[in-house]
Amino acid sequence: MTTHVNASQRLDNLPIGKFHRRMALLVGLGLFFDSFDNTLSSAVLASMLPTGFSTLELNSFFLSATFAGLAIGAAFSGWLSDRIGRGFAFQFSLGLFGILAVAAAFAPTMEVLIGMRFLMAIGMGAEYVICYGMITEFFPCDHRGRYLGLLGVFGGFGVSLSSLVGFLVIPAFSWRAMFIIGGVGALIAWWLRRGMPESPRWLESRGRHEEAEAVLQSIERESGVSSPKTSPIAVTSEAGVTDQKAKYVPITVLFSRSVIRRTLLALVLTVICLFGSYSVTGWMPTFFVKQGMTITSSLGFNAAIMSGYVAGPLLCMLLADRLGRRRSIVLSGTLAAIVAGIYPFMTEPALIIAVGFVLVAMAASFLTMCLGTVPEFFPTAFRFRGGGLAQTVGRVCLIASPFIVLGLFNSFGIVGVILTVSGFYVAATTLYAVARVDTSAEALAQIAPAGDTADALEEPKARA
Repeated sequence: MTTHVNASQRLDNLPIGKFHRRMALLVGLGLFFDSFDNTLSSAVLASMLPTGFSTLELNSFFLSATFAGLAIGAAFSGWLSDRIGRGFAFQFSLGLFGILAVAAAFAPTMEVLIGMRFLMAIGMGAEYVICYGMITEFFPCDHRGRYLGLLGVFGGFGVSLSSLVGFLVIPAFSWRAMFIIGGVGALIAWWLRRGMPESPRWLESRGRHEEAEAVLQSIERESGVSSPKTSPIAVTSEAGVTDQKAKYVPITVLFSRSVIRRTLLALVLTVICLFGSYSVTGWMPTFFVKQGMTITSSLGFNAAIMSGYVAGPLLCMLLADRLGRRRSIVLSGTLAAIVAGIYPFMTEPALIIAVGFVLVAMAASFLTMCLGTVPEFFPTAFRFRGGGLAQTVGRVCLIASPFIVLGLFNSFGIVGVILTVSGFYVAATTLYAVARVDTSAEALAQIAPAGDTADALEEPKARA
């Protein structure tokens, strides 16, 4: 007979308290600086051209290296998190891009900077996966929507402030100061996060029950719970659980008959939410300027993008737990499709800004909820590799997306591009609504490997 700590149920029964607020702040800081460093490219690259430090060709290599590093980092984070632990992977990825960002400020040539950016992007890509996964690991299922929204707000502010800081700092101190600000900020967040606990779900899934129990008791004390509602239970070997340390599950489990449907849905949602967000925020201003829009209107659109990136996740904070994560994804995707469908036909500057604001807000909501909900499709033992694979494929697709978007634009104009994006949103929301992936205890138990007791025995039904 073996005693298990019921990590999943005990974490989900905790009231929101000091521990969760501290965890949300520390995870959010990581995503903030991740978004800040990822977004500084446009301002930094533009400032390099007049000085002769870089060329348009080298700038393209810089962006390509960033995309490639983000994809590799997403894949690497899944393996590292499931193999060695969430806490180690969390700190390693943040420290990696923080140190390299500071080093990048002293790059002697653009070629050296491109190499550093590639390695830095590996850390950034890993951090994106881990931050969203940590919400699933530590926060009660009935409150995850709110904190996924909060995480998106941190990311949105990172995007917004990166542009603002670049506008103020680069003319006075050059582009190198941007890397120092982002790198030092990331290292400060790394220092503040050094005492973060390892995930009890992961510890239990690896058969490290005593460590999981110690971490859980510490979390419960910080949350003001003296006696948990759910206590450790005894499970016989007939339940498929032994005292031996759980074996590491290979990534091929994601393509097994019982899991492949979840994997494919995770891939579709992630690819479309990333492609939609990138197309809306990265290309639309260029398209409208290309069609003769004035600079004033273009700046208004840019303002709509920045505010929508914050407003969308804020809306998730308010509504996601009331509606449930499934309805939130379907609703935001449907609204994004509708608004995208009408946006190309707006001609008045006020309508362009207003409808653009709603479009970006819905795209940001859909992005936040998809990236945050995908990890719930998988049991603890391969949860981060499932999320990591989805983001890896999504970011690899982003490498090809500029060619796709430009091809659509050259053939069909702005209407063709935005209606294609709208069609992708329709396809994703319809598929998710029909597929109805079950994240209940019974469903996860059927696909969880032996020893993954955190899911197989006690995983509650997620409100996805």
